[in-house]
Amino acid sequence: MNLVEFVKKFPTESSCIKHFQLIKESKGIVCKRCGNTQHRWNKFHTSHDCSICGYRTTLKSGTVMESSNLPYRYWLYAIFMMTMTKKSISASEMQRQLGHKRYEPIWLMMHKLRLVMGMRDDNYDLQGIVELDDAFFKTHTDKGTNDEPTKRGRGSQKQSKVLVMAKVEPKVGRPKKHKKPSAFRYVKMVVIPDSSSGTMNVAVEDKICSSATIKSDGWRGFARIKEVTAKHIVKRLPPKEASKVLPWVHTMISNAKRNLLGINHKIKDEYLQNYLDEFCYKTNRRNFRSNLFERLVDAALEDTWYGKVRYNCG
Repeated sequence: MNLVEFVKKFPTESSCIKHFQLIKESKGIVCKRCGNTQHRWNKFHTSHDCSICGYRTTLKSGTVMESSNLPYRYWLYAIFMMTMTKKSISASEMQRQLGHKRYEPIWLMMHKLRLVMGMRDDNYDLQGIVELDDAFFKTHTDKGTNDEPTKRGRGSQKQSKVLVMAKVEPKVGRPKKHKKPSAFRYVKMVVIPDSSSGTMNVAVEDKICSSATIKSDGWRGFARIKEVTAKHIVKRLPPKEASKVLPWVHTMISNAKRNLLGINHKIKDEYLQNYLDEFCYKTNRRNFRSNLFERLVDAALEDTWYGKVRYNCG
């Protein structure tokens, strides 16, 4: 669905409401009071009313839109703009496109959608061969005092530590010149508090299948990876040649940094994971094209998201 088709299909608020209504009805609605599955549509309150006890389940109840006063049209337009562009879009630009007066509700809406993306990716673990490396993303934080000296390197207050995992598959046949020897499939990125081996193991165990084969550059934080995975292949090279051992994980790090730098001027460390979730979600579904819009709409209407989104977005 391109922009012209989208505008034709959803020209008004009522058309957006109708789209959300049909998706929720296809998923099935269960009354929270009596458990009945038969409901009547109440267009005056945009709700599904139980045919037995009359309990009212609003269209936003149990979805990413719960407790939001923004129009349904905003949510549908935001999902479209966040999925139909190869990169992302800033909250200020989204605010300008929607014509909303306040910045904060638009910012919160977009972060809720990013968390939905992250929760959907959490349903899948990486299997097979996985390249593993850590990276540092430039962020800013409110922690500490202004008198505290700025550190350099791995302990810098201006950088956040991220563990990057890229699932790859070996190519069939002889590798071509200037081409990577493997094919990229999926990526996961996790913000971690430190580079200790214990922290690394927890993140790997959560995101990667225990039967996977992990390739790394031998950083000391990966020394105990073999405790949580079937096989750990270590290839130590000088830092400048690390991309030869882990070509795809370094490509993903570069792409993510370029994407964030080109759209967001500053990112607070506590929200970095949300931005990385969006990058990974779109990268992993790069071949879905127009179907990505409907998939995110479907994920946004799931009933299991709300507590986590409210917790992470304050």
